[in-house]
Amino acid sequence: MSAHAIVEIRHLSCVLGGRTVLRDISLRVEEGETVVLLGRSGSGKTTLLKAVNGLTTPSAGEVWFEGRPAAQWDPIQLRRRMGYVIQDAGLFPHWTVAANVGLVPRLENWPPDRVAARVESLLEAVGLAPGEFRERYPRQLSGGQKQRVGIARALAADPPLLLLDEPFAALDPITRFELQRQFLHLRRTVRKTALFVTHDVREALMMASRVALLRDGALDLILTPEEFLAASTAEAKAFLASLEENWRQDERPPRI
Repeated sequence: MSAHAIVEIRHLSCVLGGRTVLRDISLRVEEGETVVLLGRSGSGKTTLLKAVNGLTTPSAGEVWFEGRPAAQWDPIQLRRRMGYVIQDAGLFPHWTVAANVGLVPRLENWPPDRVAARVESLLEAVGLAPGEFRERYPRQLSGGQKQRVGIARALAADPPLLLLDEPFAALDPITRFELQRQFLHLRRTVRKTALFVTHDVREALMMASRVALLRDGALDLILTPEEFLAASTAEAKAFLASLEENWRQDERPPRI
């Protein structure tokens, strides 16, 4: 395994409920890059993400993380080394924003003053003024604010890998674009490695260092965004056709 590869997925297959969900997936995620897992619903994107952090057990093959098989890690320690962001943020509703963000550092027995300082800096980093948001509860936040808190929580213990499962899919287009830009800025400033799941080809091309396209549980291709725009597989062409159609619709004048 390369000294610079955070994750290496080796010939991984997964059968759930008698159905083959992943088929012989091999994929390397290098330090500092964002690999976007793009595919239709049911293509295996989320299952692959769960296999990386041990929530799903492969039927064949293996995942290596930071130079050793994931199966050799203590499962709790493995997951604490991976920040996880899901679509609805998954915040604890009866905890304040500060308590949610500081969860993993507290579990790692950081001193309280260090936890507080980390919470403050991360809220600033995701565009939430600590004095205004620190003591709020999730019910007092908008959807976009909850996702910002979810990203801050995933970064809190400075994990080497971020896993993001369609984190912006439920947001309105303007908020989604703002958070996409903010994530790109965070990626440049904190230099995190990430696996990012989406079914939106525009989001994939915007966010990715490389795009890994899944089709029926198999890896169809993995290319840079620039290379993907010229890809010739049937599945890539289908996604590119949908992208071109959206562009055409965007250019049409509104109906009165």
